[in-house]
Amino acid sequence: MVDAISLPDASDGFQTAKQWFEQYAAAQPAAEAAMLRQAFAMAQETYPADAATPMGEPLLPHLLKAAKLVAEIDLLPEAVAATVLADIPSYREGWHEAVAETCGKTVADLVRGIDEVQKLTHFARVDNLDTPEERAAQAETMRKMLLAMVSDIRVVIVKLALRTQTLHFLGSVPDSPEKRAIAKETLDIFAPLANRLGVWQLKWQLEDLGFRHQNPEKYREIARLLDEKRAERLEYIESFLNTLRGELDKYGVRRYDVAGRPKHIYSIYKKMVKKKLGFDGLYDIRAVRILVDSVPECYTTLGIVHSLWQPIPGEFDDYIANPKGNGYQSLHTVIVGPEDKGVEVQIRTFDMHQFNEFGVAAHWRYKEGGKGDSAYEQKIAWLRQLLDWRENMAESGKEDLAAAFKTELFNDTIYVLTPHGKVLSLPVGATPIDFAYALHSSIGDRCRGAKVEGQIVPLSTPLENGQRVEIITAKEGEPSVNWLYEGWVKSHKAIGKIRAYIRRQNAEAVRENGKQQLEKILAKIPFKPNLQQLCDKLGFGKTEDLYTAVGQGEITPRAVQKAAGALNEPPPAPVSETSIVKQSKIKSSQSGGVLINGEGGLMTVLAKCCKPAPPDDITGFVTRARGISVHRSSCPELQNLARQSPDKVLPAAWSGGDSGQVFAVDIEIHAQDRSGLLRDVSENLARHKINVTGVQTQSRDLEASMRFTLEVKQVGDLPRVLVGLSEIKGVLSVTRL
Repeated sequence: MVDAISLPDASDGFQTAKQWFEQYAAAQPAAEAAMLRQAFAMAQETYPADAATPMGEPLLPHLLKAAKLVAEIDLLPEAVAATVLADIPSYREGWHEAVAETCGKTVADLVRGIDEVQKLTHFARVDNLDTPEERAAQAETMRKMLLAMVSDIRVVIVKLALRTQTLHFLGSVPDSPEKRAIAKETLDIFAPLANRLGVWQLKWQLEDLGFRHQNPEKYREIARLLDEKRAERLEYIESFLNTLRGELDKYGVRRYDVAGRPKHIYSIYKKMVKKKLGFDGLYDIRAVRILVDSVPECYTTLGIVHSLWQPIPGEFDDYIANPKGNGYQSLHTVIVGPEDKGVEVQIRTFDMHQFNEFGVAAHWRYKEGGKGDSAYEQKIAWLRQLLDWRENMAESGKEDLAAAFKTELFNDTIYVLTPHGKVLSLPVGATPIDFAYALHSSIGDRCRGAKVEGQIVPLSTPLENGQRVEIITAKEGEPSVNWLYEGWVKSHKAIGKIRAYIRRQNAEAVRENGKQQLEKILAKIPFKPNLQQLCDKLGFGKTEDLYTAVGQGEITPRAVQKAAGALNEPPPAPVSETSIVKQSKIKSSQSGGVLINGEGGLMTVLAKCCKPAPPDDITGFVTRARGISVHRSSCPELQNLARQSPDKVLPAAWSGGDSGQVFAVDIEIHAQDRSGLLRDVSENLARHKINVTGVQTQSRDLEASMRFTLEVKQVGDLPRVLVGLSEIKGVLSVTRL
């Protein structure tokens, strides 16, 4: 069997770790070397000889080996010292002052942060939740919590290093439920966190070791199938890259960057599960990435790769021409490399790589799956860039780098725990009341007290990251209005629930007042209407809604009296289009009220296309058989005739001779279709004493269109009619045609 990860020898203990630490300290500037030696001396002095981790690893060797991982990531000597002193809070009173005095305040603050994170991860639980969805959500919240709790991002990375060393040690421990639980927690929380932060040195170890201890059977199966050691795969990749560099230089690719990595066992397993493939169906257990300046160079490089090695059919994806949904761009191909081994090659520009790694549509989320949170992703991107810039920043001075590790990016949210270890996210400044509503609305309503870390506290107490909170509730109850007025709630959910309660309380008072007012109104009406019928008449479904409307003044006493009176009247006869049409009062000879060129008595006829009426501006047009046709000057039909025969156009005016003369006008009404609409329109026209000589109605998609031909003495009478029609319920527009 081939082992994919080389674990430390079980005999490699304290002396080896101590020797490394001394060599590391000796390589530092004098002040930092002295600080590191003082940290080690304090650790030796404080930790008992038999002190061990929960899994049984001797404590000081465990911390020294984790410190080596921290040093390899280049987090500065302060972080290395803090790692060695990570457990001192458990063994020494007044440790913070002692560490600050001996090693500096920064080291002491880092130790405090590590201790808080250690305690938190001890209490927070993922495995006790019911469904995979709940466990995934809890794991995501815990990852966010770890970042939110720390003011120095190095604390989180030290935690990752400590967990990595624990996993290394577990290789020498027999299989057990506890061992598998630690491994699962690593895969759920810490490995994805290392992936997001781009801490690749720890990421692959956390994943492979976690997988090895959680699912040893599957791990051994894939390790056997790989049939080569990781070191051999690394050597293969380096040889592949050297060949590739030579060809890129030969073809004149000016600026490029090539990197390769053999895929580790856990990533192979995840791909097998995701694609539902067996090991034989995977071609990309070795991967190479090529970065170039431009898109044309991407395709040139692809041609170079395919000319060197045979591509595998069906394994080419062009994500440059067709980007993924998250914006990811790259060329992916799989080729048969030397020794007939499959190699995945990814080709993209430097800009594409920058976006894929640090963009808002973060590639880590694509890898992990799940919904996006753009604000959170932007913060992660910043941290990844910070860690990526370590080398450059170190050149400009370690003070700049140390300052950069300080972050308050995640200070807009706090994370607190239930007594059962569930993590809840709340806004900064949140109180136990917000926590209670986050648990459940009913718990928020019945909240009467709270315990934080086992101590009873006022409900107005602002909560802090990592605290365990327990809510004391009454059997029944409602929220206190003072919670809102005193500013004791910060979360949208709590504020919304309390405001809804206030609205309910106010609504009851308004409703009762409206009921009393309605009873007084109805007492003055001889005929007592049925209350539900009165509601229906006024457009309300329930009597409570009517009480509220009366109490708020939305319905006037006059409206109630009118509706009640209408209920006592016989129902009006149904109205049809034919029943409202009356005979026209316009006489057949009636056109003498028009002067043509100042002359009366000429044969004229009012045009039916625009139906002119005083005081419309009018123009005459000479016809062959009907004399002179009189149009409104704005009539489109007249304008068309004038273009064809301008010589037939004559000036016209109203004579004003016949006071009893009436004229036909057309109007159009658009309205929401409903029962009784035509009746309401006809009644309105009747009140204005308007004669209707023609009606056309059409209903479509719950909208009615109605055209009426009306008779008026002059157009000046029309505006008041149109206003009256527009006030009818459901009418959208009224226009003269």
